Amino acid sequence: MQVNTLILGAGAAGLYCAAHAGPDTLVVDHGKAPGEKIRISGGGRCNFTNLHAGPDNFLSGNPHFCKSALARHTQWDFIDLVDRHHIPWHEKTLGQLFCDTSAKDIIAMLLAEVHAAGADLWLQTQIGEITHDGARFRVTLDREGQRRKVKARHLVVATGGKSIPKMGATGRAYDIAAQFDVPVTETRAGLVPFTFSDAPFTGLSGVSTPVRAMAADGTGFDEALLFTHRGLSGPAMLQISNYWQPGEALTLDLAPGADLYETLRAARATGGRKRLASVLPLPARLVEHLGGQHDLAGNVADWSDARLRRLSDALTGWQVRPTGTEGYRTAEVTLGGIDTGALSSKTMQAKGLPGLHFIGEAVDVTGWLGGYNFQWAWSSAHAAGQAIAAADRA
Repeated sequence: MQVNTLILGAGAAGLYCAAHAGPDTLVVDHGKAPGEKIRISGGGRCNFTNLHAGPDNFLSGNPHFCKSALARHTQWDFIDLVDRHHIPWHEKTLGQLFCDTSAKDIIAMLLAEVHAAGADLWLQTQIGEITHDGARFRVTLDREGQRRKVKARHLVVATGGKSIPKMGATGRAYDIAAQFDVPVTETRAGLVPFTFSDAPFTGLSGVSTPVRAMAADGTGFDEALLFTHRGLSGPAMLQISNYWQPGEALTLDLAPGADLYETLRAARATGGRKRLASVLPLPARLVEHLGGQHDLAGNVADWSDARLRRLSDALTGWQVRPTGTEGYRTAEVTLGGIDTGALSSKTMQAKGLPGLHFIGEAVDVTGWLGGYNFQWAWSSAHAAGQAIAAADRA
């Protein structure tokens, strides 16, 4: 069997690339259904992009690499497509866009675009040997009990990273890269909760509070923190995990956007007979926990400016040192991946082998939490698809 373009992976990037790669395109995936990560994303409503998506929201060994694809297919282009398919959506917070009804609307939209483009989709298909004969790629596929050998002019690797293996993630993209001498940077779990060996926050499990989480390099995020049996989660922790290095401490400001010292002084002036613990603007269970580390006894009136200052500094500069993270099991993305130095930023094509493209999460471009990684999937897939279609017209 011969096709013009073979796309490995029917996730966000793979399906979107198929919609733009031109005729005679085949998408294959080992799963029973396409777009499974889309389906479970955003609590089932898919945070499909972000109004503020731009290069500064992405991490990469080369921070400039993502600029081309993001500029040529923006969040506004994808929003326009969503609108044309009459999918209702809303902004939740911080520019994050979600479907009003279900993430399945995005999957249905992508499948409609794939169908309109004339591409074929094979599910429950295992990818076997991949070779290149000097002119075309030769790929062995096992489907419905039969072995198929497919020849393709273009091969697009959209198999994702290692995150959430229960959803089928395998890291196969890195093996394919190694086979064709395309370098891969070190990978690790990203947008992932932190763990602590001594489980210090078990009693706080389920408590959430706004914080400013800061990494050792000074990067910070103002979002919610969630205490868990195993450690720390919530948007702020997931965000900062991309910037954390093992062994480093994190700094948590428990009163983000406020002057805690002045807040406590004002409380002393207007309600000095109240207990200090009761006027702290924090969840009661967290205050109780902090009472084990700081003397919070007495009424506010009993506290001098110096004591209030020391407490305020401690609570706005609370340092915690995670043992590790929950790893790929719960990570939303994979940091690192296909070395961008080996790819064209315009076409996502491997510089050393024409016709071989890597897109989406497999590439060393990782976005913040909040729809940015989906936008990278759309933008990088569009770049590759358009380049393939243009090459075939030439």
